[in-house]
Amino acid sequence: MEVSYKGVKIRAATGDITQQEVDAIVNAANSQMIMGGGVAGAIKRAGGEEIEREAMKHAPVPVGKAIATTAGRLRAKWVIHAPTMERPAMRIGAENVRAATRAALECADEVGAKTIAIPALGAGVGGVPAEVVTEVMCEELKKKIDEGTGVSEIRLVSISDDMTKKFEEAMKKVFGA
Repeated sequence: MEVSYKGVKIRAATGDITQQEVDAIVNAANSQMIMGGGVAGAIKRAGGEEIEREAMKHAPVPVGKAIATTAGRLRAKWVIHAPTMERPAMRIGAENVRAATRAALECADEVGAKTIAIPALGAGVGGVPAEVVTEVMCEELKKKIDEGTGVSEIRLVSISDDMTKKFEEAMKKVFGA
């Protein structure tokens, strides 16, 4: 499913985020920049350990901030590391998802990324329910687009069809698609 809002394409897609042909891929990070499991582990395996090594030079990165690193062997130019939690495998709330989403988009603007792929931030080890994650993320995307962004395409990417459906439901609710 795809919607257009103020000239920005927002698309929900099922697939491997590491295979997306975009300028930047967002990593659901922790403040320590340790890329162990989940999306972070997949990015490190596909793109190379140099992504984690570069990210760790910036640690700790607080929730609400994001940094960009090389994308290693990925097709993207950058990996944007947006912490949702201070430590690996920490339980979080919706406000951390909101802060990480905003930080990722601000970082995308800072590096000049026009296309960006974002996973369901906080839905894995963070323990935030899928319905909450997808709605909060879409609300924050809308808010940032309203304020202005150089990003022209946002892909909400999940490896699970169920999560993609949750993104689609949230897009309908938030963007009126």
